[in-house]
Amino acid sequence: MRTDRWEPAAFKARVDEVLRRFVAEEAEQFAGIDPLLGPVAGQLEEAVTHGKRLRAAFCYWGWRAVGQPDSDALVRAAASMELVHCAAVVHDDLIDDSPLRHGRPTAHVALRDVVRHRPHAPAAARSLAMLVGDLLMALAGQLFATSGLPAAYLARARPLWSVMARELIAGECLEILRTGAGPDTDASLKVIRYKTAKYTVEHPLLIGGALAGAGTRLREGYSSYGLPLGEAFQLRDDLLGLFGDPAHTGKANADDVEGHRPTALLAETWRLACDADRKRLSSLLGRPGVNTEALDDIRELMRALRAPDRIEDMIGARVEESLGALDQLNLPPHAAAALTALARSATDRLS
Repeated sequence: MRTDRWEPAAFKARVDEVLRRFVAEEAEQFAGIDPLLGPVAGQLEEAVTHGKRLRAAFCYWGWRAVGQPDSDALVRAAASMELVHCAAVVHDDLIDDSPLRHGRPTAHVALRDVVRHRPHAPAAARSLAMLVGDLLMALAGQLFATSGLPAAYLARARPLWSVMARELIAGECLEILRTGAGPDTDASLKVIRYKTAKYTVEHPLLIGGALAGAGTRLREGYSSYGLPLGEAFQLRDDLLGLFGDPAHTGKANADDVEGHRPTALLAETWRLACDADRKRLSSLLGRPGVNTEALDDIRELMRALRAPDRIEDMIGARVEESLGALDQLNLPPHAAAALTALARSATDRLS
């Protein structure tokens, strides 16, 4: 019998094994259709190689906090949240034209070799990557439906999948529509909320709770805990995107700057800047091939304006709000301890 003590490494290993087996089997069947599909199938497996498995963990503890016991079937259902994330990552990297993820070429870059002798090879590689992301999302639903949980439990949670998909795609669309627009902190936070926060923390918790039969008060508490925590998670990601060590983050520091993305960090920098600083910033944002010197200029300006400190304050306030909501839920001690630890690990990180 497994212990109630939260052991992140052990849980991650369980989720990793579920994903490895499930996706390997699906990739084999996919590649079996035609040998040409082998490299595309390889990207399915590559997509699940990395990850902290936070989304699965929040789903798991959404279930456990209701009083339900540990369950291998629940771990399979929770692992489906990671396939949603993998699909979102492939699509996000494609939209942002990001070259690296976890220190390796992103799907649309890796697949260029497959089509390098064909006309319009980059566009063909991007199309293949888009389809990889689509298939990963479909596989998420399949893993959830075949997790082994009773059909009545799955039926309680299934409507939340539509909400999660709708809000995730709305967030991606808002980011595209806001990219290159005038910096606005409130608009950036709305992008964060829908693109990342909800599907990272709130929805996995709610789905785990729905599977377990959570009542209205607990579900509302999950949202009060999950939404500010999800925002804090992405705010930390924005800071790491520019100030983090690529050796830890596995991503290029220049991505947000070159893409002129609507991050709260850039919006706060703009809000705090004088006219001269804004002119300097405008000359660097959205410029392809930003070099190290230009990135250092932007970092210097941000530090001088104390914009990173402002983002740190926003992270701290949201974590405090999240943990305050958790304290009001009167959860079993092991669930409260696990969700507290997850709040810390989601926001105190190097990658």
